[in-house]
Amino acid sequence: MKGIEASASDSAITEAVDTRPTVTIEQIDVESSVITLSSYGEVQPLESTNLAAQVSGEVESWNPKFVSGGLVRRGEVLFSVEKDAYEAALLLAQANLSSAQAQLIQEQAQADVAAREAKSMPDARVTDLYLRKPQVMSAQASVKSAEAQLKIAKRDLDNCEVAAPYDALIISREISTGDYVTQGTTAAVINNIEQAEITFPIAGFDRVFLDENTLGTKAILTLDDVSKTQVTATIHRDTGVIDSATRMTHFVARIEDPYALNATKPIVKFGTYTTISFEGKTLEDVYRIPQELVTNRTLWTIDEESKLVSQKIQVIREDGSDFLIQGTFNPNKVVMSLPEYPQNGMEVKVIDNSAGFAANSDTAK
Repeated sequence: MKGIEASASDSAITEAVDTRPTVTIEQIDVESSVITLSSYGEVQPLESTNLAAQVSGEVESWNPKFVSGGLVRRGEVLFSVEKDAYEAALLLAQANLSSAQAQLIQEQAQADVAAREAKSMPDARVTDLYLRKPQVMSAQASVKSAEAQLKIAKRDLDNCEVAAPYDALIISREISTGDYVTQGTTAAVINNIEQAEITFPIAGFDRVFLDENTLGTKAILTLDDVSKTQVTATIHRDTGVIDSATRMTHFVARIEDPYALNATKPIVKFGTYTTISFEGKTLEDVYRIPQELVTNRTLWTIDEESKLVSQKIQVIREDGSDFLIQGTFNPNKVVMSLPEYPQNGMEVKVIDNSAGFAANSDTAK
């Protein structure tokens, strides 16, 4: 031991151990971000009609498509009521009109004769009654009355064939061949399939991101099916009321031709649950940062001496797994991986992600 001690060097060689925690940093760039708003809703018909007969009579026939689930086009006849009585009424109205017109011609001719005779008579003896003016007016009124009766008779005859008022989906049918229907009898319930609507809520914290020109803009509907089918809709209107319980406002989007009668596209059935998304405001001068890097509205950066600095930032919006933020901080040195217990002023060693070695000049050799 004495020999070893004597041969040992007088100066001990020691190597400094770098105990600083390591971090990685990245530069983040300012950007403009278009906010995408999402909501949900159920596809509903634009209108639903209780279809009723406008005349009374026996049901003679009905359209084969006039069944629950059937699709019919605007103007297509759904069922027919017996016409005999209404055809007879039309003939009678036409006869009455002809008779009234003949009476008017006769009265007008007699009035013309009276007018010629009155020219040679003293004015005192010429009266409206002598000129047959009341008789002519009565005949004219009879013609108008007959014309009105004829118009009603034609309408009743036309109404013996009940047609679809729009492209429709038959929800239910309440009549069959041989049934006697009276005026106002509900024959079926039909839904308009020319357009469909989705009423969807917008939360209060999302209202500030609505664009001024939201109405009339396009929206994407993602259907709640296996394939997640997407279709296009148009935001039609704001319902104009904020719900007192949920503090939400509601918008209405419209789909054209949801049952694809006039185009080759996906069918959107009434009752389908759907997610709706559309573009809102464009946020200028914001930074996009992963959510896990922000704690209590604080973002960590490093200064020129490789020390941690906490910066208060403003979170403008959550966008997926990111935050859109604004604030005063150094965007060139944002800490992407923090030590376990970060502290303001803590000295750290910066690791270059791409090269795998320390970026500082004083890193370990």
